[in-house]
Amino acid sequence: MPRIRVLIATVVALSLSVAACSASTESAPPTTQVATTVATTTVPVATTTTPPETTTTVAEASDFPVTIESEGGTWTLDAAPQRIVSLSPTATEILFEIGAGDQIVAVDAYSYYPEEAPVTDLSGYDPNVEAVVAYEPDLVVIANDANDLVAALTALDIPVLVSPAPADIEGGFEAMAEIGLASGHVDETAATITRLRDEVSTALAAAPNVPIRIYHELSDSLYAASSFGFIGAVYAAMGTINVADEADPDGYGYPQLTEEYIVTADPELIIITDQVAYSADDVAARPGWDEITAVKNGNIVVVDADIASRWGPRLPQFIDAVAKALASVTVSTP
Repeated sequence: MPRIRVLIATVVALSLSVAACSASTESAPPTTQVATTVATTTVPVATTTTPPETTTTVAEASDFPVTIESEGGTWTLDAAPQRIVSLSPTATEILFEIGAGDQIVAVDAYSYYPEEAPVTDLSGYDPNVEAVVAYEPDLVVIANDANDLVAALTALDIPVLVSPAPADIEGGFEAMAEIGLASGHVDETAATITRLRDEVSTALAAAPNVPIRIYHELSDSLYAASSFGFIGAVYAAMGTINVADEADPDGYGYPQLTEEYIVTADPELIIITDQVAYSADDVAARPGWDEITAVKNGNIVVVDADIASRWGPRLPQFIDAVAKALASVTVSTP
């Protein structure tokens, strides 16, 4: 088995072992407010456009060399990277959470959390290799290979770690372990995963487990989150019925629906995010949607888009937000 897989398995296994030893510890999930109809929940963030001038080695030299494997290729890192460029908001949050923040020299324009992240105008959706290379990175972390960035960086012998959206909660922990290995923070990552497992378990235990039909809308083009993606996996863990699942036979995770399909599926709870250019009232006013149970009962909620779309350290907050939304739903009995 390649060393990368052994070490990642070790990180995840270590987190499970520590969690088992501390299973009696109660950890309350962070509080996130979610209200019906037009209210939104927001986490304040700040940005900065000045990358740090210097960085210091945080990882122990004895941890290296390590080999990382992803869609970005196989790379052997002889020492802990000291000039990381992150074009993934989730990866940025994870790097700071595990203690690698001082090793980051630049992040993309959407990586504005935490507030100390060195935000730039770099893009993860439309990356420019010259702009990335200008920061002289010794590791680039991305969520997907837009504009053939991997090939361009590989030609320049710059290591790349591709950390895509996971399919479920456990996949999120594995992605976190990969980032911890690449950055030289294996022990810190194991501890973080242990804590998050405990917080996620606590949040799920406190959440209602109800077979409510839900529809999580990603945009007004009616792309939805099914149970086969990370967002939908959180709903599935609470016993909900995701109306998008039947429209996602290939398990893509984010199928595009039609208005007729949604009206026929009759969701009892509709979720949108605070980054769409329309409100819960706009959703309720769509032609024909007044027949949907969620609309009739006012069960349209707005959640923080950043928390809902990132599989990192704030996952317990998303679970708590969904739990509050589910608890607010009034389901008509036959």
